[in-house]
Amino acid sequence: MGAQEQKALVQEAFVLDLGDHEKETDPSKQSSSSSSTAEALVVSLDEVEEILGYKFNNKRLLEEVLTDSSYQPEKRFSYERLEYVGDSVLNLLFTKEQFSMYPDLNPGALTRLRSANVNTEKLARVAIKLGLHRYLRHKKPILGEQIREFSAAILDYPLHSNGLIEAPKALADIVESTAGAVFIDSNSSIDTVWKVFRPLLEPIIDMETLETLEMHPVIELYEVCQKMNLKVKFVDLWKENTSVNVFVQDKLVGIGTYGRKKEIAHNRAAKDALNNIGKILMKKDDSAAAHQNNHVN
Repeated sequence: MGAQEQKALVQEAFVLDLGDHEKETDPSKQSSSSSSTAEALVVSLDEVEEILGYKFNNKRLLEEVLTDSSYQPEKRFSYERLEYVGDSVLNLLFTKEQFSMYPDLNPGALTRLRSANVNTEKLARVAIKLGLHRYLRHKKPILGEQIREFSAAILDYPLHSNGLIEAPKALADIVESTAGAVFIDSNSSIDTVWKVFRPLLEPIIDMETLETLEMHPVIELYEVCQKMNLKVKFVDLWKENTSVNVFVQDKLVGIGTYGRKKEIAHNRAAKDALNNIGKILMKKDDSAAAHQNNHVN
């Protein structure tokens, strides 16, 4: 099955409850509706515990994990505080693990390796793999569409896209907040969090895997042009038509478009330029060879 067919199946199969629930407006049904909602929440919490392989002592923490700030803004009840904790916990866990695993690796390389495992796209992939997005309670209409797009797009990039697709931050947030919740619930046990999350975060990107990943397209483009003594320039047209253009030697070689986030358009333009830059280099070499031949003649 081709990538496009897989994407189509993902889009068709992704008719899931993404948490954007409608309120019951009929007063006669409000009581039963509230009861049903409470029962559904209990079931959801049990299912998430099964996914995690961890039983919470305080299920209120897990309810907090699964609640976006848009769901009940007046109550200020959401995963944001637990996300703050979980972000620090996951960074510490990977720092501890990699410090022991790579005794000769310098701090810069250790930082890149840690980032590859805890950045937004990597953690968003974990949320999709585990199906945690199905339990997130929110009232953001666009989030459902973003999650569907992301789920289809990652089929083209098995490990990481390097900024070519948009990873919904909410997906990474619920993974981090879940780590924070386990940390708090287990009386601040780092070992417990790692025991729970180590298998969930697979595939873990190690140093060998990191070296096989493609370089970020913007960094790669600048490096290629620097080596070839080529002048590169990005032209930002995002506000006009959601695009970014790339010129090399004053010739248009790359165009990237993306409506929701300029950074993605910028990265896609760099990738497009890398795909086309060979033609520029070839023409440059041909011109130089022709000039040399004319000079000899």
